[in-house]
Amino acid sequence: MDKSEWLASTIEEAIDPDEEIVDPHHHLWDFPTGTYLLPDLHLDTGSSHNVAQTVFVECSAEYKDDGPEHLRPVGEIEFVRQQAELSMESDGAEIAGIVGFADLARGEAVEEVLAAQDAAGGGRFRGIRHANAWDASDQIRESHTKPPPGLLGHADFRAGFAKLGQMGFSFDAWMFHPQVEELVELVQAVPDTPVVLDHLGGPLGIGPYAGAREEVRATLRPALEKLAEHEHVMVKVGGIGMSIYGVGLNRLPEAPSSEHVAELWSEDIRHCVDTFGPNRCMFESNFPVDKQGCSYTVLFNAFQRIADEAGWSSAERSELFSGSARRFYRLTQ
Repeated sequence: MDKSEWLASTIEEAIDPDEEIVDPHHHLWDFPTGTYLLPDLHLDTGSSHNVAQTVFVECSAEYKDDGPEHLRPVGEIEFVRQQAELSMESDGAEIAGIVGFADLARGEAVEEVLAAQDAAGGGRFRGIRHANAWDASDQIRESHTKPPPGLLGHADFRAGFAKLGQMGFSFDAWMFHPQVEELVELVQAVPDTPVVLDHLGGPLGIGPYAGAREEVRATLRPALEKLAEHEHVMVKVGGIGMSIYGVGLNRLPEAPSSEHVAELWSEDIRHCVDTFGPNRCMFESNFPVDKQGCSYTVLFNAFQRIADEAGWSSAERSELFSGSARRFYRLTQ
């Protein structure tokens, strides 16, 4: 079945269409396997909820095809800056921040790349994501960056990570749940670089982790609690439509409802918010990746249902849906 037809099998309107949203995590690409550009993003963000601003996060799109290898990711920043400028001219959410990729294993020499990305970003460049998601199981595909195991502990990587913070930029951390302890060690050793952990900390549910959700929680939650002791670290609450999390949304005969999504993820999301506080958590879409699991409206309805269930105050909700993201990524309204 075509994915758009599957998503159309469950249609909802926004539970609270006036609640302001800043979506701090989406991608844009024009790959042979599929396209997701500004018109596609605006179809999703404008489908029902009040999405005011967004942040693009790297996905190896539109790299330069010549010049020094380490500078080729600057092409992605140029591409997204153009999309962001178009977003200002159209009726839809503004792409207000850009997170790129730079190889932090270059150590202090990464400064050249970061400076070039900042210059290319038109005032929107905010930091980088150097994904290190890796698992020993051959059933778990590694990150697109092809990281070695234990990357966050390498001296060169830590030197690049420190340089990132010294230049005023932030770090998006994408890893799988057994690796969150490595992030704890990194932020202890190099405490001056702002960090946001993506996608609830990567709780895998496939391969050796299939059907082991409680065991995964027993590994992840203590690591999250240690990480929360470091006040410069935030968490993106999302990624819950990804098939690698093993909850099977993509295998349903009809697209799930927001009630179904909320029931699956309320416990884990509430643990994150309780651990870090609403002012250090931000709801994210991770679109179009999470589109394999549900529609944009269903996803943010699920977040609104969880917020209702938790009884968070209007001030706490404002942090979760917009304030934390604006503050971390230094966005202006």
